[in-house]
Order: sequence, then structure tokens, then C-alpha cells
Amino acid sequence: MVNIDTTCELENFRRFLIQSTCMSFIPDGYLRDEEVFPEKEGETGSIYIEAADKVTLKQIRDITFVNARDILGIIYVSKSGNTRLKWRESRGDLGKVSGEASTNSLVNLFSARVLSREYTDQLLAKASSPEEEGTETTSEQEGERKESVVSGLEGSLNVEGDV
Repeated sequence: MVNIDTTCELENFRRFLIQSTCMSFIPDGYLRDEEVFPEKEGETGSIYIEAADKVTLKQIRDITFVNARDILGIIYVSKSGNTRLKWRESRGDLGKVSGEASTNSLVNLFSARVLSREYTDQLLAKASSPEEEGTETTSEQEGERKESVVSGLEGSLNVEGDV
């Protein structure tokens, strides 16, 4: 798990939610509409959209699509429970993302541009540091581990050269 504490645009966090939960079955019109968000309740993951104005559109599988305006906050818990993130509006469509993310969620956060390349590099540097006392890794091992994760992150992007 990696602690996340950064800022991002609402649209980027919306893309992260979609990539993480319903990319394979979201209707194209909903995907293109910046006011449509996935919501989910249940024991296996949840998404809650806190908004001044919210209307339910349609339920597909375990996802309810809502049209939401004036978003104040979003709470996301992954199906596994390993990722728990909150997006809180700070000014307009800019907000603060905080919480814990799994490696899988890091890939989605990076590809949705919630996390910048620089911030991702910082997270990877922290994650590749030995956490237990007495555990030693060489700088070569750390470099290989970081390069492996970065390659996976870059491979998740569909846009060439736009990292």
C-alpha cells in the first residue's frame, strides 16, 4: 500500500473511477459526459459521490450511473478493500486526493493522470525502500524494481509519448 496525498482535476479522478470499475461496460455517451459518474454500494467496494445536485441515470451490473453537478467529494473503496481514496473539492474542479492505494490502483491513477510522473516517481522511490530493519537491498536491486513498476505504468497508457 502507498499513501497518496496530492491534488488533481475532478475529470481525472472521474476517469480513474471509470477505469477501476466499469470501463468495459460504460455506455459511450456516459464516458464522454463529464457530469456522469459511477456509484456503487455493497460489501465488495463502494463509490459515493457527494454533490449539490445528483440524479440517477441507469444501473448496469453493480454500478449506478449518476449525473452530478457541483461535486463536493468522492469516496472510493476498491473491491478488494486495499485502496481507499477520497477526493475533496478545494476550488472549482480542483481537489485533493488522499488515502491508500494498491499497486494496481497506482497504475490506474497514473494512466488517468491523477498522479503526475514526478509524484509517481517519488512514490516508487519510497515503495522500493526497505521497510523492515535488517533488510538490505542494493541500489541496483532498487533500480530494477523501480524500472519494472515504471515500465508497467507506462505500458498501461494508450497514448504514446504522452507520459
